[in-house]
Amino acid sequence: MRNPLRGPGFTGSRPSAVMLCLLLALAGCGFQLRGSATLPFDSIYIDMPNSGMGAELKRNLRTGTNVKVVETREEAQAVLTRASESRAKLILSINSAGRVREFRLRYIFSYSLIDKQGRDLAAPATLSIERDFSFNDNQVLAKESEESLLYRDMQLDLEQQVLRRLAATPAKPLAPADPDK
Repeated sequence: MRNPLRGPGFTGSRPSAVMLCLLLALAGCGFQLRGSATLPFDSIYIDMPNSGMGAELKRNLRTGTNVKVVETREEAQAVLTRASESRAKLILSINSAGRVREFRLRYIFSYSLIDKQGRDLAAPATLSIERDFSFNDNQVLAKESEESLLYRDMQLDLEQQVLRRLAATPAKPLAPADPDK
């Protein structure tokens, strides 16, 4: 069988030269593998009881950052608190028979980051992600499974956004401590 890369005009070094050019182009575009994030504090307490998001954030902070996740507020230099977390399922479109054809899933997560003295290390933030998916009455179980997978994917996206925002946090509190407290 004839090798298409060895046809007329191809020598043994051309495919490797093409690969070298592709690798150089990839390196030149700024691509790099995701490494360990450096956060501006040494320890953090995640104040999110009974939350899948909180458990996953703890795991990601332990494995992908320089920060130590501690078990009490008193030990922590920073405290990440969930203000709210909600999911919503909205009807996006219906067919001519009046049955739902598409849904929009929405996942909203609000949090704040404070230091030991209660000063904001970052402004309180609300993150939101939406995903649309089609629905078919004949595939209810499959669509329910797809919905749960989409929510899981949205949660992972939000976790990564929170981690990137934590890494971009300034090293000093936003405002001085209130002397009346």
